Amino acid sequence: MERIFAIDTPKHVGETISVSGWVHTRRDHGGLIFVDMRDHTGLVQLVFNPDNIDVFGVAEHLRDEFVVRVEGEVKARAEGLANPNIDSGSIEIVANNIEVLNRSETLPIQPFSDAQASEDLRLRYRYLDIRRPKMQRTLERRAEMFSIIREFMESKDFTEVTTPILANSSPEGARDFLIPSRLHEDKYYALPQAPQQFKQLLMVGGVPRYYQLAACFRDEDPRADRLYGEFYQLDAEMSFVDDGEVVRATFDPLIKKLSTEFAGKKLLSEDIPRISYNEAMERFGTDKPDLRFGMELVELTEVFSSTEFGVFKNAECVKAICVKNGASLSRKQIDSFTEIAKNEGAGGLAYITFENSEVKSPIAKFLSESEISELKEKTGAEDGDTVFFGADRRSVVNAVLGRLRNEFATHFDMKDPNIIALLWVVDFPFYEWSESGSKLDFGHNPFSMPKGGIGTVREAKTDEEKLSIVADQYDMVMNGYEICSGGVRNHSPETLYEVFAVLGFSKEYVEEKFGAMINAFKYGAPPHAGCAFGVDRMFMELMGEDNIREVVAFPKNGSGVDVMMNSPSLVDEAQKKELGLFS
Repeated sequence: MERIFAIDTPKHVGETISVSGWVHTRRDHGGLIFVDMRDHTGLVQLVFNPDNIDVFGVAEHLRDEFVVRVEGEVKARAEGLANPNIDSGSIEIVANNIEVLNRSETLPIQPFSDAQASEDLRLRYRYLDIRRPKMQRTLERRAEMFSIIREFMESKDFTEVTTPILANSSPEGARDFLIPSRLHEDKYYALPQAPQQFKQLLMVGGVPRYYQLAACFRDEDPRADRLYGEFYQLDAEMSFVDDGEVVRATFDPLIKKLSTEFAGKKLLSEDIPRISYNEAMERFGTDKPDLRFGMELVELTEVFSSTEFGVFKNAECVKAICVKNGASLSRKQIDSFTEIAKNEGAGGLAYITFENSEVKSPIAKFLSESEISELKEKTGAEDGDTVFFGADRRSVVNAVLGRLRNEFATHFDMKDPNIIALLWVVDFPFYEWSESGSKLDFGHNPFSMPKGGIGTVREAKTDEEKLSIVADQYDMVMNGYEICSGGVRNHSPETLYEVFAVLGFSKEYVEEKFGAMINAFKYGAPPHAGCAFGVDRMFMELMGEDNIREVVAFPKNGSGVDVMMNSPSLVDEAQKKELGLFS
């Protein structure tokens, strides 16, 4: 007999069918026993009649979460007894046979309770937590999104190619997971942080367009929007492309479709804006701005160029943000925002409140009337608003006000969850100054093409000139989250040697680390460009979740531990000896 799912049972009134699932609840009404049976599609009510002694006897001993298979006749419920809250609420199944497929002990967590257990406990029993309807729906929706992605990529003539998981270590910007080789003592594989080199080699191999829903591995600290250890990305590359706009225009329709048709959200703008990295930093204080709200950074350095207020006078840069209705903030709330500013490197948080045609501020007495008037005009401040300042080095001011802009938007509920704001940030710095190493370093990665090519790199002599080199790199931002990173690739061996030489790396070093790619480029590499979308993070935002661990089946916890499988774990001495490792 064909198995029928709970959601489909109303179609079979008058038929004898078979259903399978878990006992959700059991109610003994004396003469009759009612059981709500659950499968992944929902609930269906089973009725056990005492006239069928054997079946009724089994039903008497059923408990929650027993796994059962039941055969019975589908009957319409009596008038007034239908349950409008479930899809099968118009029918019930009168059981004529039951098989207990497995019993269940009392669950250590209650997946169907309104009050859920702690995250660590739910992750310890994730196989039970997955029974929650929300988790079932999440996994179904994730699979649906992957199907839409694959359909789109194939419609654009991309070929799906899987690349190696056991790869070589390379500097991608995060720590590698290393795997010791048994066959080659004291040598290591690395799990790929991204299929970067392999997909570029595919372009050399003549593959016109490649994609992969790729597993990637990075030893980075977890956070709310970043999984620990492993994550998935839509990885893509296109040959004979030397302009990043070609890539961006190719993927715009996919992300818009996922935002609207798949997630049911509204786009802030049909036309996805492109702004430079420098513009993003100056206007929003971050390279991943949330455009669902305004509150842009306002340049005030010139306004206070002759000020007598020492904090502003001695600062390289003075900026501000105007917080609408900021006068409603309590002293305690302002103190909490001050702590956030300090954590970003500020010495404190100066502010001015405009309320009842008065200026209220601990710093107002240090400012002239013309300064207050001009800052009010430039920030657009009105009665009831508060202007918060940043005064320091430009990089610190941008970081502080960028963080505060986001925090104020959260506090004042300015992030509409039904809106998707998309943005491409382009023209990233090729090099950046590493504060920790007190030297120049790559801004993103060394594989992108510097705009202007090798000539631009060779002409840059001073650190300032080197820092002005722009890479043909681009990120897509969704509601303040970076969901994609990409670039036009450096397919010239000569240029690759040159960009590494700027940082003091020898030709031998480059060949040792990237020998396969360098050698391949010597045999006719076409220009190529690509990108990689973080599908976990993107799915999290599209589903309205604020914790990325809620959108994957088996995540590690906030400490990077799989508490369900007890991983990472110790291994026995024989295994370590075989791998040439000794404790």
